[in-house]
Amino acid sequence: MNRKGYFITFEGIDGCGKTTQLKLAEQYLIERGLPVMVIREPGSTPLSEKIREILLNNNLHINPVSELMLYVAARAELIKDVIIPALEAGKVILCDRFFDSTTAYQGYGRDLDIESIKRLHKLSVGQHIPDLTILIDVDYETSLTRRKETVDRLESESERFFNRVRGGFLEISRGEPERVVVIDGKNSIEEIFGEVKDCLRKKLKIK
Repeated sequence: MNRKGYFITFEGIDGCGKTTQLKLAEQYLIERGLPVMVIREPGSTPLSEKIREILLNNNLHINPVSELMLYVAARAELIKDVIIPALEAGKVILCDRFFDSTTAYQGYGRDLDIESIKRLHKLSVGQHIPDLTILIDVDYETSLTRRKETVDRLESESERFFNRVRGGFLEISRGEPERVVVIDGKNSIEEIFGEVKDCLRKKLKIK
């Protein structure tokens, strides 16, 4: 692959503030003349958006293995149809969630085998690993205060579930400190974005 662009992901439990930070990062990079593409997981392709509707539907019960496979399928479509062409075109991709969410939610949260999930990542993603992952870390109580009133199927999970997911994210960060940067999500939006900008400047070599 003739890769010219950068791939940056934003992660954290629901309500951590990652989407807000991604939008601020988008504006910041556009103002500096960089070609930015914003995508979300699951989603950002016609098939992946349909899968997203299924995964977040409160009226459906989905067993953990089926849930995992749906995320992997959506990601495989995103990689082929969106991420690879954008990287080849030299764009800076900002992605709201990626495979770390699957490891954290389905692996640590649902207690599925982590090594099996990693093999599925390799199958669906191949060499297209994020250059930088920004993990906005908050506890469960903080996340609750920031969520919208209407919750989807995953947002309605228990405190115990989200504590396992948060622990999973932090375990991922400890295993890949060069890729994953942890930022304290309890700080103000401005303080968090100051740290996000520092990460972007360092990775993209911009002022």
